[in-house]
Amino acid sequence: MIVGGCRSGKSRYALELATQAAGRNKIFIATCMPGDKEMEERVRRHKKERNQSWATVEAPLGLAEAVDEHGRQGNVIVVDCLTLWLSNLLPEINNPKEIEVHIKRLTQSLEASQCPVFLVSNEVGTGIVPENRLARMFRDVAGFANQSVAACSDMVIWMVAGIPVTIKKRK
Repeated sequence: MIVGGCRSGKSRYALELATQAAGRNKIFIATCMPGDKEMEERVRRHKKERNQSWATVEAPLGLAEAVDEHGRQGNVIVVDCLTLWLSNLLPEINNPKEIEVHIKRLTQSLEASQCPVFLVSNEVGTGIVPENRLARMFRDVAGFANQSVAACSDMVIWMVAGIPVTIKKRK
């Protein structure tokens, strides 16, 4: 798991680590559903960072299922990113308890994967308390998801200003 603030270098570092671990079958699972031109440009830049050796799988909602399917076939998976996936789920479900079921299902998929999975996520709990209910719900769900994924991860790296800081490493 690679976690950190916005523009901290998470995605770039996840690709670097995954490329070092990779064989021939590299899978990039994208959770973003670009809703405007700025997000479309971000997606275009991210695609450019990867070369043609990466197969891209779009999974804006069915992340656990995508990890299940490709965790059997791939040599390495990069998921970018957990918090975008959660922001896609919230309008569909709008119930934190139901989203927790999806998070549990995802952690089961990550643990069952037969190849390494590098999962990118944003740390959103270090700022101020949001003023509206939906933003607070997102922050709370993201915090729970980050804790759940970190708990089942062999390694957790916190990105700060482009510098990776290992905060968990199983031997």
